[in-house]
Amino acid sequence: MKLLSWNIRGLGRPEKKKRIKAVIKERKVDMVMLQETKRANISNQCVKSIWPYDQVAYMNVDADGSAGGLLCVWKPEVFSLADCCCNRSFIILSSTLFNSLNCVIVNVYALNDVSARRSLWVSLINLKVVFPKPWCIGGDFNEIKSIDERKVCIRRDKGMVDFCNFISCLELMDFPMLERKFTWCNSLEGERWSRLDRFLVGPEWLVWFRFKLWGLHRFISNHCPIILIEDDRNWGPKPFRFINAGASHPSFLNQVKKVWEGTQVDGWVGYKLKIKLQALKQSLRQWNSEVFGNMDSKLKQAEENLHAIDLIVESRDLDEVEGKRRREVWGEVWKLRKIMERIWLQKSRLNWNLKGDKNTKFFHIIATNKQNTNAIDSMSVNGELVKELLEVKEAVYDHFRGRNILDGVLIANEMVDWWKKSRGKGLILKLDFQKAYDTVN
Repeated sequence: MKLLSWNIRGLGRPEKKKRIKAVIKERKVDMVMLQETKRANISNQCVKSIWPYDQVAYMNVDADGSAGGLLCVWKPEVFSLADCCCNRSFIILSSTLFNSLNCVIVNVYALNDVSARRSLWVSLINLKVVFPKPWCIGGDFNEIKSIDERKVCIRRDKGMVDFCNFISCLELMDFPMLERKFTWCNSLEGERWSRLDRFLVGPEWLVWFRFKLWGLHRFISNHCPIILIEDDRNWGPKPFRFINAGASHPSFLNQVKKVWEGTQVDGWVGYKLKIKLQALKQSLRQWNSEVFGNMDSKLKQAEENLHAIDLIVESRDLDEVEGKRRREVWGEVWKLRKIMERIWLQKSRLNWNLKGDKNTKFFHIIATNKQNTNAIDSMSVNGELVKELLEVKEAVYDHFRGRNILDGVLIANEMVDWWKKSRGKGLILKLDFQKAYDTVN
């Protein structure tokens, strides 16, 4: 899935249309969202002049004279339109992605006026009730979230507060932008910079796609195009991990002991460890599926059972058997909710109030945001940006090759000291790194 947003500052010159078409074709874009077309009408011929594919669908908002104008163009086989709403500042498209995912995509162009933007935020918040499906908003918001998104520009705290409140009210997430920091520059002087363009998505989108946001080259406008793209690169084997919630099950330790002692391997110690961890990982995955199953489905079913009993209570008193059953169902619902919260608590890496009651969707947002922030998508090597998968791996290998082994010893000593003070438990493995390097994942 690839979404491109671009304030093009006019869709008139043939050379500009040619460049837009080239970018869409090169990046294999599924939907493009253009702002400031500055055209009073958009014809089929105009759309085809910027769209490189045979199948096309689009919706536009005409410019007011030579100001504004919005255009959305997409692949019909990817995006099936069901409903829409638009005005001078936005286009709302309610649709189905890939014939299965119900969603809402919004193309926004906010005016350069604080009060007008505040009215726009209020309108979109009100329309969220009319279009309740998961939102993805992209475009030129003409506002920043914090002062570090602006360079040598006038500070406007009030507009920033309104914008942050708008994002919070709709429960949207802002992606960190890769490759560049700002999306707008005053073309003549080249001294003032701001991040005015962005994508904001609801938490459901984070479940559907593993998105990355990239800022592309700025050449036909004082705004650079931004592209929201699913990262499908294969980074190789994953490290050994498991969800802590599984450790609370009474059969967990017996299962680990059974697999560890039952896996017999010949070879040097590092190789044995690798094979045992691989066997344990596969076994725990199967064990988790058998013991816990689909947690979402189990929780939903338990909540429906509890609701059915509550309806009976409203009409009459429960007998002894029904009362016992109600307590059992309520206990099951409580246990499943706790397990789900612990799962997302671990993924978000937050020790929030000693693992107390928390909003699972909040933890989901935090966990995915940390993954996007911590991921190494590109590296600067000798002043050049490296983005290709193999080149990034080689750069990481070259960076860590030959590092002082005493670094590991110091970290180990710190961990042992921390365990003693906190009375915690842990495991330290002593390995021959010369043999184990590039072998143990």
